[in-house]
Amino acid sequence: MKIIEAVWLVLQLLIGYNLVFPVVLLIIYSIRGKDKLVSKATAANLPDYGIIVTAYEYTQQLPAVVSSLLQLNYERYHIYVVADKCDITGLHFPADKVSLLRPEHVLGSNTRSHFYAIRNFIRPHSHLTIIDSDNLTDPQYLHELNVYFNAGFQAVQGVREAKNLDTTYACLDAARDIYYHFYDGKILFGAGSSATLAGSGMAFTTALYKECLGHLDVTGAGFDKVLQEGIVSRKYRIAFAEKAVVYDEKTTGSDQLVKQRARWINTWFKYFALGFKIFFNGLISFNWNQTLFGLVLLRPPLFIFLLLSVFFMFVNLFISIPVAIMWFVGLCVFVAGFYISLRKSETDPKIYQSLVNIPKFIAFQVLALLNARKANQISVATRGGQTDQTQI
Repeated sequence: MKIIEAVWLVLQLLIGYNLVFPVVLLIIYSIRGKDKLVSKATAANLPDYGIIVTAYEYTQQLPAVVSSLLQLNYERYHIYVVADKCDITGLHFPADKVSLLRPEHVLGSNTRSHFYAIRNFIRPHSHLTIIDSDNLTDPQYLHELNVYFNAGFQAVQGVREAKNLDTTYACLDAARDIYYHFYDGKILFGAGSSATLAGSGMAFTTALYKECLGHLDVTGAGFDKVLQEGIVSRKYRIAFAEKAVVYDEKTTGSDQLVKQRARWINTWFKYFALGFKIFFNGLISFNWNQTLFGLVLLRPPLFIFLLLSVFFMFVNLFISIPVAIMWFVGLCVFVAGFYISLRKSETDPKIYQSLVNIPKFIAFQVLALLNARKANQISVATRGGQTDQTQI
């Protein structure tokens, strides 16, 4: 009986800490203060970027993303469009700035597309940045990345802002992104750890990217999970550049939402154990970056620990009222933390109005959970391209 009680207590603790963890991070961030960045840049060593755009099957949005990239306020870059399993007969780009690459054989993987581009670099770019084929970029994007590269960082994650807020699902998707960018980006990095990677709008020294993934063949969703583990395990920090903005296409329909989240949930179950490795390595080596980052990787998807928290609260109404009250307080802390993330960010009023539909949004993610086992059979192609970023 005591064993059952101990297991029950441990389960509650493992889920419950996720409710207050973001606010704890916020407190650490507030106490620690921002990193003082010291630029090591000179005019001679400004990064030369290879900008990699991946598309799979669909090319409709490629002209828009390339047009956006051509308006970057920067000189030293070249764009590589990898059109995997695509008809490119109608695509024409200026050859001096854009290389349109169509692999002879289907690659079917983001990392394979990235390395295909790297093998076809027209010159040895010092840095690379990854952009989805449904993204648009702010003209200052590369300059804002340089702030962190010039300070000595080897990996930088930018901000993925919503390109479209035309449906309730798109608004809720954007709200989720704001929450993650705030806590898993700005606050986590500011607390002395690393920002999590989001699949696009991220940049690296070419050498580090090749070192982390060059010996692996990562297929399906989740290459960003493997990449961030490789970076942090090597004791690098991933910087968060809150002014390096890419505009991302948000989920607009329930069918797309279920398929996308099924892949992401499948990916969490596939890779979450990497968090144990990083966490314990951090404890052994007294590495704050790894310890904190490992805890973040072990966190279940939002909707899972929220539903479990509500479940534990109701069960405890029949077991222990004080514990049920603790769960209620924990949920209130989480809601307050979520609200803080929206208030501290530039949040469109449409997003606030959409929040009443969160229960429906969660219901579709539960449906996605039921489909997660067969997620690898769901095509990774979307109208926007290979959008295999895996934040949940």
